[in-house]
Order: sequence, then structure tokens, then C-alpha cells
Amino acid sequence: MIRVTLFKSPGGNITGFSCKGHAGYAEEGSDIVCAAVSALSITCANALQSVAGVEPEITEKDGFLTAQLREDQLTRDSQVILKTLEQGIRDMAASYPKYISFTVR
Repeated sequence: MIRVTLFKSPGGNITGFSCKGHAGYAEEGSDIVCAAVSALSITCANALQSVAGVEPEITEKDGFLTAQLREDQLTRDSQVILKTLEQGIRDMAASYPKYISFTVR
């Protein structure tokens, strides 16, 4: 199962996210659930840099990606990008509840 956690500040801003695990929907290399979560999360991390112009603290390993923003990086653009990730993951978790767990902290 892929566990996606979205981090929010007390004020409601999204400060980052983490994705860990493997979906187990299909064999490695053919797993559409894993591919979709990977595409969304990597695109989000890249867009925070290239579109929003912020530099999140990123950690990436096999089956693990985290991106964390500082308070001064919580711009309108970074929030739109992170809210788009949230919407995509929520939709996927609703469609594949056995393979994706989504939480907000």
C-alpha cells in the first residue's frame, strides 16, 4: 500500500507531503496505481521549483518521496500546486482504497 500524508499548518496552508510504499496493484513495472502516484508526486515536487519558484526540502529514495516547505515558501502558487496534488491523490485513493491510504496531519 502507498501511504500519502499531506502536512498542513495550523492556519490551513499545505506545508508539504510524503509518499511511501508500493501499491501492490500489479507487478513492478506494470503497476498503474504506483505509476500514477509517482507521476503526481514527482510533478508536484518539480512544479514547486519550476512554477512556484520555491525550493522545498526533498528526500527521495526507492518507494519514498517527501517535500517540505518553509513558512516563507507558502505562496499562492505553491498552495495551488499542493492543492492540485491533494485533489489528485484524494481521487485516486477513492478509486483504489485497497492500494492508497491518504491522511492529513
